[in-house]
Amino acid sequence: MNPFDEKPTKSLEDMMLDWKELAPKPYDKLEADPYTKARIILMNGIEVEAVMFGHNFHRNCENNDLRREIALVRRIEQGQQKHVNWLSPSNETTLELTIGYEQLAVDLTAWLAMHEPDEYAKACMDFALLEDFDHLYRYSNLLKFDEDLPAHKLVRDTIEITPGRPTIAHHRHPFDAVRMPRNAKTADIRTTLGALILTAGEQQTMNFYMNLGNTVPEGAGRDLYQEIGMVEEEHVTHYGSLLDPSCTWLQNMLLREYMECYLYYSFYETEVDAYTKKIWGHHFEQEVAHLHKAAELLQKYEGMEWQQLIPEGEFPELLDFHPTKDYVREVLAEQVTLTAQDEEFVEVDDLPNDFRFFSWNAHVNGRVQDVPSHRVIRDTQKKDGEDYRLEDAESPIPELRSRTEDNTKLGRIQGAGHDLGKGGAQTEEVEEVEVVMA
Repeated sequence: MNPFDEKPTKSLEDMMLDWKELAPKPYDKLEADPYTKARIILMNGIEVEAVMFGHNFHRNCENNDLRREIALVRRIEQGQQKHVNWLSPSNETTLELTIGYEQLAVDLTAWLAMHEPDEYAKACMDFALLEDFDHLYRYSNLLKFDEDLPAHKLVRDTIEITPGRPTIAHHRHPFDAVRMPRNAKTADIRTTLGALILTAGEQQTMNFYMNLGNTVPEGAGRDLYQEIGMVEEEHVTHYGSLLDPSCTWLQNMLLREYMECYLYYSFYETEVDAYTKKIWGHHFEQEVAHLHKAAELLQKYEGMEWQQLIPEGEFPELLDFHPTKDYVREVLAEQVTLTAQDEEFVEVDDLPNDFRFFSWNAHVNGRVQDVPSHRVIRDTQKKDGEDYRLEDAESPIPELRSRTEDNTKLGRIQGAGHDLGKGGAQTEEVEEVEVVMA
């Protein structure tokens, strides 16, 4: 499929949805396929990115004729965002929806990493993957504790729920969230698409936690949204760094419209729910028109043909959500103790003892027993006698196998990946002393 070869079916003005069309039938939160939910969450985030990109373009453009053109496209993108986001039912709690957000982050990142030809971009995906995987575990325990709902009723058997790189270790100095950009004019289109998709997806998760985290009742759960929301800030910086800063606004617009075409067509081809499939198909038709408009504007204002930026135009392998359990286990086994140093990923044991990660992490976390991501697990263990998990087999990491002791050292305290392997037990008193020493 080459969307540049497709012809828009209507004018942009005629593609605007009316109020009846903008009000879709929501899915059943307990019956909907987990990957239908994932597609909806992702496309909501993609459309939010499209709208915000359009507004920023508008604010940085001096030509009112061009601003009118992007205002028209942006208005339709706003309609698409409402159309997609309103598929989420009103009886779905913030926490239930959060499980979908984190499953999306895991399976989307894993799929893109498995198809990523650029080794550095793949390393970036693998690194953040283990953190979103741990977030799923933390929120699932909160769901079990607060709403007595086991997350397997939502995700079924599509993903494992077990510790990843502990969230307490995710809090790194902002300097170490910045990555090396990829050149969109020379990179494989899969690399460009991956960076655009993950930046938008993580940005939507960041926005979701920023805006709805404070609606959670006071306690460890409300604080968990705050803590993981701060990690999402890191992740948006992390993936946003991969985007090509040398691209002009119109070049970026073309790339984003192409990305939206790719996703809507992928989901139209792979969607299992007939009602939602029609929505993806309708939005794909709209995006083809947006893509042609972007190509027209790029040629008109910069004298650049779309082939100079996207030489082939043909879509790469379509994005098809499916369980990625084996891949996640493989990355967990190999990379759980990695952290970041400038633009690279290194073993925490290989960092200089005085590296900024240790002082920053200790300052942000304070007393370990007060860290929300640890409190949520500790509270569940006290209530139920063990944490909540959904595992096909025991963790490949011995330090993460205990169901009664939450590991707060791995990836954060030097040597923790070796000296805890005998049993994994640790006390909060020892943890607190080690944080102060760090």
